[in-house]
Amino acid sequence: MTFPFHVRAMLLATAVALSPAAMAPAWAETPANALVVAATIDDIISLDPAQSFEFSGNDVTQNIYDRLVDFDPLALDKGFQPALAESWKVSEDGKTITLTMREGVKFQSGNPVRAEDAAWSLQRAVKLDKSPAFILTQFGLTPQNVDQMVRAEGNTLSITMDKPYAESFVLNCLTASVGAVVDKETVLQHVEGDDYGNKWLSTNGAGSGPFSLGAWKPNEAVQLVANDAYWQGAPAMKRVIVKNVQESSAQRLQLEQGDIDVARNLTPTDIDAIAKNDKVQILNEPKGRMIYMGLNQKDPLLSNPAVIQAMRHLVDFEGMANSFLKGQWIIHQNFVPAGYLGASDDNSWTYDVEAAKKILADAGITSGTITTKVRDLREYLDVAQTLQASMAQVGLTLNIEQMTGAQVLDAYRARQVPVFLGEWGPDYADPQTNASTFAINPDNEAAKGSTLAWRNAYAVPKDMQDAVLATVTEGDSAKRTAMYLDIQKQYHDSAPILPLFQRVEQDGARKGLAGWSTGGAVSSAMYRSVTKAAQ
Repeated sequence: MTFPFHVRAMLLATAVALSPAAMAPAWAETPANALVVAATIDDIISLDPAQSFEFSGNDVTQNIYDRLVDFDPLALDKGFQPALAESWKVSEDGKTITLTMREGVKFQSGNPVRAEDAAWSLQRAVKLDKSPAFILTQFGLTPQNVDQMVRAEGNTLSITMDKPYAESFVLNCLTASVGAVVDKETVLQHVEGDDYGNKWLSTNGAGSGPFSLGAWKPNEAVQLVANDAYWQGAPAMKRVIVKNVQESSAQRLQLEQGDIDVARNLTPTDIDAIAKNDKVQILNEPKGRMIYMGLNQKDPLLSNPAVIQAMRHLVDFEGMANSFLKGQWIIHQNFVPAGYLGASDDNSWTYDVEAAKKILADAGITSGTITTKVRDLREYLDVAQTLQASMAQVGLTLNIEQMTGAQVLDAYRARQVPVFLGEWGPDYADPQTNASTFAINPDNEAAKGSTLAWRNAYAVPKDMQDAVLATVTEGDSAKRTAMYLDIQKQYHDSAPILPLFQRVEQDGARKGLAGWSTGGAVSSAMYRSVTKAAQ
């Protein structure tokens, strides 16, 4: 197999740096202490944890930065675990959480990790007000008050909120990428104007995590370098290289030849094929991600209630789940993922072209054209083309424009995508992570917004929004579960943003690789635990 020059150069440079034995001319296997992954990573826009809000970007920040608290994504029942904060307590009125920092931890620069760094990290995220900032601002934090509400005193960090929230809800939010602790002293050296170092951090790292950022070339590759002084122990892999490989067939071939260790975007057909290879293993991991369809309510046709209802019958759920999505996506028509508190199993939307046609005819709609933008990832395109065929049967034309992940996301965040087909993943291990983005839109006419409801111009009914907001102060789990089920019932019947499928990640990996995890349903890829044995 012939590799593009930039890929050969990166892999060869890594091999030379890590192991003389890896300089053998044949591409028989990757270096013993390097992890090479093939994935689609063209969605990365920024590596600043206060801005990164894409799947591939969060895979990187997860490994560069530590957060105050953590959890085992594959064992959520174990609860929260101390990380940079070794303990915490909540005030009697429930409005302030005080965290005591772990002593002796250092950033990759050698600077000590302090409560001051943690406070500044949260403050800058709120002040920058990038996409993930809402995870913090939902506690009443604003650019104007955050310096008073988030404070460091000695070795403790206190966060004061506008009202008492459930402790688990607060801690869940602090496990998100936006809760990463950055090296204040290092970042301050690279501030431009009032950007709080955002431009520099978009392409550099300043964390205390198990890896530092070696290089990132957009749409090509990311390279991470092990932090041998990591406070939880040095990673076994001294380099991690994630290559942008778009085609499943190319990922499969590289995996079978031993040029990569893991392939993350294999189609069901290629999964079936590699199952016969005795040098390859198939790894299955449930994810909280879901494919959904957003109908932009700024579009005159899509805002018609009849079209919204008809579209529910134009999705061939069973057909897609049993063909090109087989084994990797399961039907799930509600915004709380299966496995979370309050998840609903109501999958009552059915593929019924005649029902859709009647709904439209009763509303006087017999034709219409929509041009939309779709990321050039095979499964998204397959879903779009299947929908295109269904819509054509009722007189609706769907024109599809293919773009890179970053281009589509930029357009979507500017409300310029009529029918959005893509993924959404939870930001923290709590049902509110999805409820607050699918069913919250406080100002539909605002010039800027970060929730999915705003991006699709969905004016969420006030009673639904009030119900969503009420869930976060309910301490009784049974009552909270019932609240989410009630909200999802109302949403399921009327909303123009339709959850369709929930992800099961199937990765192909070389035999001998162990400790691989893509973060379960609530987190991102974690490379620190990966080891490799000789095949």
